[in-house]
Amino acid sequence: MDDDKPILEQMTDAVNSAATATAEAAKTVVKKVKKAARKAKKAVKKAVTKAAPKKKAKKAGKKTGKKSAVKKSAKKTAKKTAKKAAKKKKKARKSKR
Repeated sequence: MDDDKPILEQMTDAVNSAATATAEAAKTVVKKVKKAARKAKKAVKKAVTKAAPKKKAKKAGKKTGKKSAVKKSAKKTAKKTAKKAAKKKKKARKSKR
């Protein structure tokens, strides 16, 4: 300690310097936390944008699958109705005899 300054002044200087040091430390901590929060926010946005197209692609794949199934079933029904019509014609001819 300085012998030139009174003890009260030395103590107030020490307290003031400790207070400024803690204030600066708090500021740096707040800055670091905000920076980490920004990074996390960016990472979440990237993850969401990457995940969203995958989901859409899967849904689109399911829809195309359903459409093709509908087309196939339409083709099958068309074939069956053609066969049934032919059978009905044959039965009608036989019944006329």
